Amino acid sequence: MPRHGRNVSATPAGADVVVDWNLITAQTAPATRFQGVLIDYAMVHLAMHDAIQAFEQRYEPYGLPIAGATGSPIAAAATAAHDVLANRFPSSAGSLATTLDNYLSSRGLLGNAGIAVGHQAASQIIAMRVGTGDWPANPEVNTGGTDPGEWRPSPPAFAPFQLPWLGSVVPFTLKDSTQFRPSPPPPHLASGEYVRDYNEVKALGRATGSARTQAQTDLAIFYSDNFIVLWQRTLRSIGGTINNVGDNARLFALSEMAAIDSIISCWNTKKFYNFWRPQTAITLGDSDGNSRTAGDANWLPFLPTPPYPDYTSGANNLTGSITRTLAHLLGDKTTFSVVSTAANRTITYDRFSDMADDVVDVRVYQGIHFRFADEVGRRQGTHVADWAISHFLRPLD
Repeated sequence: MPRHGRNVSATPAGADVVVDWNLITAQTAPATRFQGVLIDYAMVHLAMHDAIQAFEQRYEPYGLPIAGATGSPIAAAATAAHDVLANRFPSSAGSLATTLDNYLSSRGLLGNAGIAVGHQAASQIIAMRVGTGDWPANPEVNTGGTDPGEWRPSPPAFAPFQLPWLGSVVPFTLKDSTQFRPSPPPPHLASGEYVRDYNEVKALGRATGSARTQAQTDLAIFYSDNFIVLWQRTLRSIGGTINNVGDNARLFALSEMAAIDSIISCWNTKKFYNFWRPQTAITLGDSDGNSRTAGDANWLPFLPTPPYPDYTSGANNLTGSITRTLAHLLGDKTTFSVVSTAANRTITYDRFSDMADDVVDVRVYQGIHFRFADEVGRRQGTHVADWAISHFLRPLD
């Protein structure tokens, strides 16, 4: 059992237009977009937020205010989400048009005046993201370095750096992608912090014969799910409990903006410091110049090593940013559930910060991060969330 959670059965959540179109986004965006899919989620939810606030006028829009809104905010939000998705995924335009027609028709909203508001909200968000650097036509191929401490591709796939351009994308809320770049990882491989974290992940993170308890192994399996998919599922569960559609739209929009900006910040940091992963460090431990880091040429992590540098942790940036956003909006002491399809079970937490604590630990149990990368990644994500929520979509009163 996780340190802070308890196992329970999943509880079906209610749905509204925001939750519905988050799920449609999940069904539309291909998994091959990896972390870059968070750009799509942020655009969809900002368009829905702005469409709804054209009617409610309770929170700042992300784009320009839309005056004279009439009709249904539900029709507006669904149309806004549709338009962003059709723009981002033109090959799915036909099926998305059918989905929107069916969605509006089932609610008696075909031809509703709110549709025009949705078109306007989406067009603004789409225009604001032109030229921001996502999905370059000729992305670089980055294979790191070969000196001690430098990241390089890991077996078995030996894949190059995944989405190395992501750290240069224009953020949604930050001044630039370097705004919350942390100080360097342990500056030399003989530092006490490095030796401590090296030996911890070597003992707890190995695939077989590790020092993990059964509860730690269970948590490692639970969080072997794709973190982006897991978090969208969790947001839908939380969103299904919120009664006001404007509040729900804002919660999703702020969470998605903080999520993508934390990942942009993280990827900028990964590329800048290019720090090696535990698998590389441990298998080369006898040639790193440090007698206190005994190497093991046969060491394997519990999970396959992801194809990008260690510092800082993307999972902890993502989790730190979303849990901090939700704590701002709902209070840290909030009961919520996380469902893992990898483990086929559910954990219920009583605080958002408790889940963030578990994710720091679990990336060590999985053998894919040093603890300092997890802890700094979490702080980086919380800084991004604090910035986003204090500068964007603020209450108008």
